[in-house]
Amino acid sequence: MHRENRITKGGDRLLKMPGKLDRGPVSFESRIAEREGEVMAIATRTVVSIPPTSSIMGAIEKMTGCGFRRLPVTDAGTRQLRGIVTAGDIIDLMGGGSRYNLVQKKHAGNLLAAINESVREIMTTQVVTVSGDARIQAVADLIVGKKVGGLPIVNGEGILEGIVTERDVMKVLTSEKRSTTVEEVMSTALTVTSPESPIGAATRQMIGNRFRRLPVVKDDVLFGIITATDVMKYLGTGAVFEKLVTGNVAEVMALPVRTLVSGDLSTISPDRSLNEAAREMLQKNVGSLPVIEDARLVGLITEFDLVKAFSRR
Repeated sequence: MHRENRITKGGDRLLKMPGKLDRGPVSFESRIAEREGEVMAIATRTVVSIPPTSSIMGAIEKMTGCGFRRLPVTDAGTRQLRGIVTAGDIIDLMGGGSRYNLVQKKHAGNLLAAINESVREIMTTQVVTVSGDARIQAVADLIVGKKVGGLPIVNGEGILEGIVTERDVMKVLTSEKRSTTVEEVMSTALTVTSPESPIGAATRQMIGNRFRRLPVVKDDVLFGIITATDVMKYLGTGAVFEKLVTGNVAEVMALPVRTLVSGDLSTISPDRSLNEAAREMLQKNVGSLPVIEDARLVGLITEFDLVKAFSRR
C-alpha cells in the first residue's frame, strides 16, 4: 500500500520483521445473500452536497463539520452531479500536488486568497459512479479497482441519489463470522514519517503515492498517524489561521507533523479477526488501525484493506 522511500531508518527496521510476509489473495467461503446485494440497502440516501460556486473554504468547513472525507458537487436546482471534492484534494491544494498551482502561481502563495476561490477549481470532474441497482460485490470491486473511498449513486440523468463508501461496504464484514485474521490482510510494506518532519513533506508523499495516511514513528515507537482528514480539519476548524503571520501557505506546510497528531490512538494485534478489526474501526470512527505485536509496529490495516478482502472471489 505504501510505496514511497523510507523516511527514517528506525521505521524501516521495525517494519521489516521476519514472518510478516504478504499472504496473497484472501478468499471468503461464503458470500453475502443476493437479497442484500443492492447498493441502496447500505448507502446513504440523503446526501449533503454543495454547488460548484461554493468556496473551497465552504467545502472544507462543511466536510469538517459533518465529519465527511468527501463531498459531492451538484447543480443547486437539478442535483445533477458535477464533481466531487475530497480531503485528498485539499491536501493537494495545500502543497501536495497539481492543485497547489492555484495557491502558488495564481495567488503567489496566499492561502487565504486561494481558499476563497470556487470549489470547481479543485474538484474532480471525472467521477466514478454507480447506479442504484448495483450489487454490493460490484461496488466493492469498483472501490478496489479504482482505489476510491466512496462512490456517488446517480440515476440515468446523472441526478445524485445517494452515496456509498468503503465504510458502508466494510460494515458487511461484521454481519458474518470470518476466520481470516488481521495478519493475513494487513499491509506490511509501510513507510513512516517522524514527528518533526514538515507537514508539506507528508502531504507530497501522500498525494504522490495515492494514499491517505502515514504512521508517525519516533525512536522505533509509534507516535501516531497523520491522515489527509487531519490536514483538512486543521483548515476547517480555523486552527491553521492562528499560525499564520503572512498568510503564505509555506508557513503552514513547514510546521512539524506532530502539530496534527492526536494522543488518542487505537491499535490492534495481528491475531485478531477481520470482524474484530471492522468493529473496532466502526466503534472508534477511524479508517485504519496500526497493528502492534510485542510493542512494535508490524503493519497497518485499513477500511480499504477490508473491502479488498471482501471483494476477493
